[in-house]
Order: sequence, then C-alpha cells, then structure tokens
Amino acid sequence: MKLSPREASGYFARPDPGKCGLLIHGEDAMRVALKRQEVIAALIGPEGEGEMRLTRIPAADLRKEPALLGDAIKAVGFFPGPRVAFVEEASDSVAKAVAAAVEDWQPGDAQIVVTAGQLPAKSALRKLFEGHSNAYAAALYNDPPSRAEIEAELTRAGLLRPDGAAMELLTSLSRELDPGDFRQTLEKIALYKLADDTPLAPDEVTLCAPGSTEADLDDVLNIVAEGRTGEIGPVMARLEAQGTAAVTLLIMAVRHFRALHTAASDPGGVGQGMGRLRPPVFGPRRDRMSRQAQGWGMYRLEQALQMLLATDLSLRSAGQHGPALAIVERAFIRLAMLGRR
Repeated sequence: MKLSPREASGYFARPDPGKCGLLIHGEDAMRVALKRQEVIAALIGPEGEGEMRLTRIPAADLRKEPALLGDAIKAVGFFPGPRVAFVEEASDSVAKAVAAAVEDWQPGDAQIVVTAGQLPAKSALRKLFEGHSNAYAAALYNDPPSRAEIEAELTRAGLLRPDGAAMELLTSLSRELDPGDFRQTLEKIALYKLADDTPLAPDEVTLCAPGSTEADLDDVLNIVAEGRTGEIGPVMARLEAQGTAAVTLLIMAVRHFRALHTAASDPGGVGQGMGRLRPPVFGPRRDRMSRQAQGWGMYRLEQALQMLLATDLSLRSAGQHGPALAIVERAFIRLAMLGRR
C-alpha cells in the first residue's frame, strides 16, 4: 500500500508491527536515513540494535546472495523482542530477492525495512510494496517540512514552548537546512535550554543556529560592509586583545564578501541569491546581508574580493611591511571607503 506524505509522517512515528515490510525511497539520502532510523527505533526500541535484533543487509550483498533476506527474517534472536531486517541502498536489482522474502513472511518474522534512492513509478520495488496488502511504501520529497513535522521534531528534542517569533525562525531554519542539520540544531537548542523553563526566544534560536559561533567576527565584517570606517579601529583593537589572528579575519572577510557577491550576481535577484548560500543564512542576519549586497552591487563586490586577495598575497609575502593585523585593518578601511562610494 502507498502512504501519502501526511500518512507517512504518522506511520514513521508509530509503525504497525503486524505488517511485513516498509519501503522508504527518495532523492535526499539524509531524509531517507532519518526516517529509516525513526521507524526502526519505533519498532525495536532504543536497545534493539545492541540486543542484535537488527540485521543490516547492504543491497550489494543481497545481489550476491539472494537468500540473505529470507534467512534474516526467519532467524531467531538470542534476546526476545521484535526484530527488523534492514536492506539499505536497494534498487530494482534486488527486487526478486526482496519479493521472495515478502511472500515468505509470516507473523512473528522480522519486519522488512528497505531504503532506496529516487525510484520511478514503474520500479519493481515500488510495485511490490505499493501493491502488497500487508506492506507499505513511502516516497520522501524535498518539500519544506510541514508544521506538524516541525512540531514533531521540537517534541523529540524536548522543546515544547517556543514563542511565536521563535517558531517563525525555526520554520525558516527548517526550510533552509537539510533535515540532519536541522535536527542537530534543535538538539543543540535543547541542550542550551536544559533546566530552563522560560519560552524559547528568537535570540536563543539565532545563538544556536549554524554559523552563530562566528558572531564576534561578524561584527567587524558588518562594520566594513556597511562603510562605518570610524568603528573599525576600536573593534580591531578588541579583536587583537582577544588574540584573533590576522589570517582568520581575512578568511572570514573573503567568505563574507564572496557570499555577498553570490547574492548580488544571481540572475533572479539578491533575494534568490541569498537562498542559494551554503551554509544558509536566515533571520535578521539574512536581511542585513541582503541590504549589504544590494548596496554594494556585483561590480564593486568584485573589486572588494580583488582587494582582499591582494591583501592575502601581502600577508603571505616574505617581505611584508608592518604587523599582519595592521595590514588587515588598512585593507578593511579601504574596503569600507569603497563601499561608501
């Protein structure tokens, strides 16, 4: 039987142990892997793998020995409890072996879980699971997660009380990160909020989001990109006191201005260009960088990148004149002045 996206979301959390099998397929390998982990954990519990109630069968091994899956579903484990026979990275080349195991399946056997990449409608594997009365097939698409899926991830991470603005940021973040990174970010936020009963706030989401560890360096980069020349000296002095290396500042500046250039040079406009950035940028930081990219324009950003590369060559030169941080500070001042033209 075929599961719709909404039905699949509920089934992954609460699979039916009486079914003989489930096929999960989709283009995004990370999405498939996360849902497969969720299903298997729901079927055999957190100790299932440690108790050897999970049998992993790579598709390449199944092609060589078609009987592996049939043997796995009939095997009796040392520990009591439900069992799963998992076939990973499957394709139609193992369809006959999987079909034989599905037809031979009886109540009490290990449940069959098969994962695959994107499969066409005529795929033998899809037809097998979609047409079977005691098995399911679920296709995963690269659509943004629904609110129900986001709330399920929040519950899994132990985050039950985000305020409205924080929920908006989390929704934006879920659409810009891949599912694995989004789940890791939620786990990071949950750890940050451990023993804190106050509602999750937008600032806390921003603090824990990918790239937030570079917030201190972002200050000087924003100052430069916004042409605030008078603020460069004091912030550079603070960074020097913190022991920040000149090469680190330069690398971060190149990365920042390259991102601005990517956004400014996109044929679809700055907004579409910002959406192509990796790692993604979201929330207030995205709005700020969008304004910077629009203010500079593609051609001046090309000049800025040339200036930064020249500074990098100067730092690497054996005959450089002056302290490295002073060279970077001078380059930053020149960049700020260029941005104000």
